[in-house]
Amino acid sequence: MSTPFYVSPQQAMADRAEYARKGIARGRSVVVLQYTEGILFVAENPSRALHKVSEIYDRIAFAAVGKYNEFENLRIGGVRYADLRGYTYHRNDVTARGLANVYAQTLGTIFSSGAEKPYEVELIVAEVGEAPKDDQIYRLPHDGSIVDEHGSVAVGGNSDQIGSYLDQRHRDDMTLPEALKLAVEALGRDNNGGERTLTADQLEVAVLDRGRPQQRKFKRVLGRQLARLLDPGATTADASEVAASDTDGDAEADDSTATGGSTGTDSTGTDTTES
Repeated sequence: MSTPFYVSPQQAMADRAEYARKGIARGRSVVVLQYTEGILFVAENPSRALHKVSEIYDRIAFAAVGKYNEFENLRIGGVRYADLRGYTYHRNDVTARGLANVYAQTLGTIFSSGAEKPYEVELIVAEVGEAPKDDQIYRLPHDGSIVDEHGSVAVGGNSDQIGSYLDQRHRDDMTLPEALKLAVEALGRDNNGGERTLTADQLEVAVLDRGRPQQRKFKRVLGRQLARLLDPGATTADASEVAASDTDGDAEADDSTATGGSTGTDSTGTDTTES
């Protein structure tokens, strides 16, 4: 009689964690930064149809790296949770912390279950407050743990190197053009210490702007507005123009609901791990 194959629980969990981390590391990174007027999201993403960054609710946005079909399901679930809670109670009862707890429970259950593979995703949930001290940024790795972040955070790809670069250069009093330029510089650094120049066509940029008069603070920065902010001579006036605009760059409107909003990745359109 053959001896049954046995793997210790510790080894099984370590293998699952390694599997998820490798899948996440294959994707291109996303950077989230606080600046004086809100929270900035920057992703290396040449696709204009599939997004890594999306709106969840009035003051809350979502960013993700990993497999598109997996984090798209999580995004839709988050929008439904927020809509139901806001309708049942009050819009102010929808918070980033509550949403992060829901995502943590889902990811943790999937990760610890032996019946299915772990999700190859890493999430960021952010909420802009009335003042910079009220901003909330939560990072959720594949295992469902929650990390409360401040200032700046990077996920996916070579996130450790990018995060270290941001930590050394990020300031709380940065303007939107300054924060955007820092994020682009960080994303352009590779594992070997080399640098790449990323253009507006390679980037997905959005903000949660506390100064917007609308209840919804999420806004995509596209086209001419993005190119102007990336210009070395960009000023505070250019940032104010972005905040004052009711349209998203040249053509695209804000995400809204689970069926109307769109989330995605930097893939070429397939539901596979990012390239």
